[in-house]
Amino acid sequence: MSQSIEQLQHQLRSLRLVEVANHLPNIIQEAESKDWTYRKFLNNLMNYEQRRREEKQFEKQFEKRFKWATFPFNKTLETFNLKEQQSLSKKQLNQLREFTWIDQLFNLILLGPPGVGKTHLATGLGIEALNKGYKVSFVSMGELINLLKTEEITRKSQARMKRIRNANLVIIDDLMFMAMDQNEANLFFHLINDLYNNASIILTSNKSPNEWGELLGDPAITTAILDRIVHRAEVIHLNGDSYRMRHRITIFGQESVQN
Repeated sequence: MSQSIEQLQHQLRSLRLVEVANHLPNIIQEAESKDWTYRKFLNNLMNYEQRRREEKQFEKQFEKRFKWATFPFNKTLETFNLKEQQSLSKKQLNQLREFTWIDQLFNLILLGPPGVGKTHLATGLGIEALNKGYKVSFVSMGELINLLKTEEITRKSQARMKRIRNANLVIIDDLMFMAMDQNEANLFFHLINDLYNNASIILTSNKSPNEWGELLGDPAITTAILDRIVHRAEVIHLNGDSYRMRHRITIFGQESVQN
């Protein structure tokens, strides 16, 4: 019996039905225990092969899209501690995880001081959106400005910007962490204009929108950018002390410096 199964597996592999070949002993055992008809046996055999191929194809596409998304780290929403971030409720987080806001082209603006979990929350939402089939691209503001300035010069920047413009969700981290000159502000405006009505954006910033004008310099550009971002947007204020400071590692153990 064992030899005949091995022969069948060899024949299935020669026909490129690899998934069925690998799982054949289990399928035969289940068929015998449940008295499957020949038709049901063949149907389940083919369904298994098709399902596994689709799963492997999705996994392959996910790995490629995950690489292209360029997340800063692999932190999921499961590791986002809501108990330490009281300004966001579990109900609100669950609503965000439904991703209807992406389908409706809504933006999210995550505001708060450094270390309160803005980047973690944005990344976690991005990874989960990727799992649900959305195309996601993550970029820090500093890197984005460099990409925009070199887009016409290098193929690498062109390829990266193409992925950003083709994404369903674009995450821009540390927005307005530094002042821009006139050219940089113009380039940033044109990107926001390209994404408007075509993609959702998650922005993280430790500065409120009314302070962005100081860093963009040009009031007209500031108004135009804000108009497109805030048109359909949910602003989430993340408060509290820095997570990194609360959970920092010290070389002194439990003793303070004074001791």
